[in-house]
Amino acid sequence: MKVIIDGEVRTLKAAWYEDGEVKLIDQRELPDKIKIFSAKNSDDIAYAIKNMVVRGAPAIGVTAAYGLAMASKNGEDMNKAKEKIRATRPTAYDLFKAIRYMEVNGYDMNAARRYAMEIEGRSKKIGELGNELIRNGAKILTHCNAGALAVLDWGTALSPMRIAHNEGKNIFVFVDETRPRLQGAKLTAWELAQEGIDHAIIADNAAGFYMRRKEIDLVIVGADRIASNGDFANKIGTYEKAVLAKVNGIPFYVAAPGSTFDFSIRSGDEIPIEERDENEVLEINGIRIGPNESHSKNPAFDVTPNEYVTGFITEYGIFKPNELNKLKDLMDKDLFMNIK
Repeated sequence: MKVIIDGEVRTLKAAWYEDGEVKLIDQRELPDKIKIFSAKNSDDIAYAIKNMVVRGAPAIGVTAAYGLAMASKNGEDMNKAKEKIRATRPTAYDLFKAIRYMEVNGYDMNAARRYAMEIEGRSKKIGELGNELIRNGAKILTHCNAGALAVLDWGTALSPMRIAHNEGKNIFVFVDETRPRLQGAKLTAWELAQEGIDHAIIADNAAGFYMRRKEIDLVIVGADRIASNGDFANKIGTYEKAVLAKVNGIPFYVAAPGSTFDFSIRSGDEIPIEERDENEVLEINGIRIGPNESHSKNPAFDVTPNEYVTGFITEYGIFKPNELNKLKDLMDKDLFMNIK
């Protein structure tokens, strides 16, 4: 991804392996500063995933792949390392896909690098296909962060926007702030600013206002797990945006690689939903905003039923929810994805 540091344009990835360590852009520090987190063992990898140093389903998967290869090189007990990493984030399916990929390939570092390159290349393809949905002058709403930070480069939901911008299309992006961790305001807006893409951060509750005024042409979001019927889990608040889009006649697209589709489950009812620390809701940047006597509930994701999805933008093409059997057939023929 393009990153401007001290006025100089550089290229960084969300995760990489270097000098015996897994390097991660510490997303907790953005947009204030770019800080690199170095993971030296599986404990560090588990910490980084659990505590949101790295986040976004594809990036979590890549980090797990690198982490298991590093653990193997370090002579760790692989069963313990694997289970430690597996227990970090229950909703993101890419995590479990990556672990299985590394099991099949013997925790080899070259396999981890290939996994990373595949995910990155597939995210670019998502952008190329999704770009066809974006007309010049389009106004797009997105929720949370499904950009390069959530993959390695390009992103999922942001990948079509990047390519549309690179082709000279004049687009505008409405960026939901995405409480409670403000991943839209802090991360998506930062990525768009680095690319020079015109955008505005809006309060989560403002999306309906702009939809009703016909100021939003389409919605593109990412996903953390997609069931075989097209129900999908994404950052909390996504379901509301999908319902609003349906009511207002606005196309609603989900951008995700094949690694995010879990064809072993029939519907969103089977997707485990992570419940995170209540202080994420009660505090902003460490400052408490609720009464000391109050508690909160903090589901990290919600499930959007397939009836609200216009289509899934994947590296294989764009599919309606009732066409996912075609996607599964393509994935079954893809040696990279077809890991049993």
